Amino acid sequence: MDHLALAVSLIDISSDVRRKSLNDTGVRPLSNGVLEILRVIENHPGITVAEVASRLGRQFSNVSVQLRELVAAGLVTRTRDAADKRYVALHPTAESLRIKSLLEGAWADALASASARLRPDEREQIAASLPALQRLASILAEPE
Repeated sequence: MDHLALAVSLIDISSDVRRKSLNDTGVRPLSNGVLEILRVIENHPGITVAEVASRLGRQFSNVSVQLRELVAAGLVTRTRDAADKRYVALHPTAESLRIKSLLEGAWADALASASARLRPDEREQIAASLPALQRLASILAEPE
């Protein structure tokens, strides 16, 4: 497998899908770094700041700064543990989940539009590779 070609293709697809779909959603653009944090919280409600930082391989302080942006935007809530005030659980808000659904739908639409220009056998190859790509994404999402 040509890992370099795969990496470049995935990054290009991700960037282009985000760029082409954003205009149709009306959602305020989020930086890649902030979007990554938000997606971790959406996928792991109740996660802590330290756990988010670990999953993303980032400094705690950097995640904390970007998290304040998400809290101020009403996309994440912080809940202190009653027994241990140092423990803060992060949760997505209803607005965050609404935006997630909206963005994922727009991303799917952008991919559907582009894939319509592929040959049928190319679409079948992509469909057949989806389970392996999902497994690869799962492995890459594991904490470092």
